[in-house]
Amino acid sequence: MSHIVILGSGTGGLPCAYEMKAAVGSKHSVTIINSTNTFDFTPSNPWIAVGWRTRQDVSFEMEPYLNKKGIDLIAKTVNKIDAKNNKLTLDDNSIVDYDYLVIATGPRLAFEEVTGSGPDFHSSSICNLSHSEVVYQKYQELLKKGSGHIIVGAMPFASCFGPAYEFAFIVDADLRKKKIRDKFKMTLVSSEPYIGHLGLNGVGDSKGMLESDLRNHHIDWIVNAKTTKVEDGKIFIDVMEDSENIKEQKELNFDFAMMLPAFKGVDAVASVEGLCNPRGFVMVDDFQRNPTYKNIYSAGVCIAIPPVSATPVPTGAPKTGYMIESMVTAAVHNIAGELKGEEPNQKATWNAICLADMGDTGAAFVALPQIPPRNVAWFKKGKWVHLAKIAFEKYFIRKMKKGSSEPLYEKNILKLFGIDKIDDRK
Repeated sequence: MSHIVILGSGTGGLPCAYEMKAAVGSKHSVTIINSTNTFDFTPSNPWIAVGWRTRQDVSFEMEPYLNKKGIDLIAKTVNKIDAKNNKLTLDDNSIVDYDYLVIATGPRLAFEEVTGSGPDFHSSSICNLSHSEVVYQKYQELLKKGSGHIIVGAMPFASCFGPAYEFAFIVDADLRKKKIRDKFKMTLVSSEPYIGHLGLNGVGDSKGMLESDLRNHHIDWIVNAKTTKVEDGKIFIDVMEDSENIKEQKELNFDFAMMLPAFKGVDAVASVEGLCNPRGFVMVDDFQRNPTYKNIYSAGVCIAIPPVSATPVPTGAPKTGYMIESMVTAAVHNIAGELKGEEPNQKATWNAICLADMGDTGAAFVALPQIPPRNVAWFKKGKWVHLAKIAFEKYFIRKMKKGSSEPLYEKNILKLFGIDKIDDRK
């Protein structure tokens, strides 16, 4: 019997556990190791931050559902990975042996790269549930104040820009519902070279459509923005002409700031020699397998993907839901195949498909493949996307409680876009 350990229980890790157990059956054991015993649905964080959702709506304890599927859970933090000897050291100094390891930890939030940023200092984040709850409290304080300047955006080396746009439009919608939007100035501050770049070099008419929407919602913007420092009520920005030359330096006063940070690999993973790139992201081959340690696979935001293009302020490429699902499925099938004596042969499809809520409407984009030139590239908006995002949340959480290993995007989301199957590979 082989022991397969999955690090992380997010939107990649928990589906991976279910798919893995369905693939390998009772002949092999599957264990999730996560710092907490809960699953949190990260895409709902912008709603948490304005009070449209609560923790109880989007988070649940995993153990009862995992037990039904014969999957073990260890709710502890991994402090060290001994990749040469297939051992994990946990935060209580206990040791867990593995035959195969799937790293699906998600990222570490690198607030330290911009002085004064982060929930412990002067800006906020919606990258996890706890941070989003802090944002909600700060948002309530802002509402009591009755007016002010709201800054939303993304810092250098950020790679997931969608939540910044979502949060800006959701806050705008919430203020309009409360009939106090006219009391607040809003500015989007982004490391993107232009509005709608999204870390993808744009998708379809994302630039024109998002610029139009920001303008119609009276949200100003600054791009090529290299945030250098955050102080209490003030953010410092170098607006870059190119990667070396500063076009303009700005100091913006704010009453509320939500700035997405750069991502890096989590410490225990990043410290393993030969496993990661310089920023701590796991290097994988075409089969989601690390080239140095052949029994270590990885999927999700924690893997190394080169940026789509060079930009004046460094930006990363996002890993969207369909891409993560595809990575997980490839890793599962390859491990299951290896256990049968087969060589890995399954590859992920690196395509970007995203539903972004905008408060009372929404935007959807499809980039097939993610890296240009593309076979399909379109960006559309409408009320239907807002409703689809709500349905997606409910369906995904129900699926995780049910313990279903059915690929969500392949069976449902693609049909929403009129796509039966995707064959494009990275």
